[in-house]
Amino acid sequence: MSLQFIIDGYNIIHNPAFIQEKKRTSYPQESLLKYINNKRLCGKNKIIVVFDGYPPKDFSGIDAVNAVFSRKESADESIKRILESHGSRGNIVVVSDDNEVRFFSKGAGARVLSVDEFMNPKKKEHKKRELASEIELSFSQMEKINKELRKIWLE
Repeated sequence: MSLQFIIDGYNIIHNPAFIQEKKRTSYPQESLLKYINNKRLCGKNKIIVVFDGYPPKDFSGIDAVNAVFSRKESADESIKRILESHGSRGNIVVVSDDNEVRFFSKGAGARVLSVDEFMNPKKKEHKKRELASEIELSFSQMEKINKELRKIWLE
C-alpha cells in the first residue's frame, strides 16, 4: 500500500535549504510544489501540501501535488483534520517542524519527519551509520561492561 505525505508547506518554504528554490517562480508555494515533484522527495506516493491562508491570485499549482490552503483556520489545524479523516494512519507521513503537529501525528499513529529529514534523506542515513560506528565496542570492552553489570545486578 502506498504512503500519503501531508506536508506543512510554510515550514519548508522558510527552511534555509529552500531559499534559492522559492525565487524560481512568482509564488513560493508553486516553487515548493515543483521542487517536491521534480526532486521526487515523496517518490510516487500521494502528496498533500498544506499552506496557511488563501491561494495567491492566479495560483495554478501542479497536477502531481495536491495543494491545500487552510483559509480561515491554521495549516496546523488543517493537517490535524486531514489526518483524523484518514482511516489507515500508519500509511501517512507528516512532515513538519511544529512540535504540536508532530506530537499529534505520532499520537494518531502516523509517521513523522522533520523538514531536514525530508529535504535531506541521505543525511539521515549517513547520521545513522555514523552513530552505529561510534557505538562499536571491542570484545574486551564488552566483557568489562558485562562484568560490571553482573556485579551490580547479581550480587
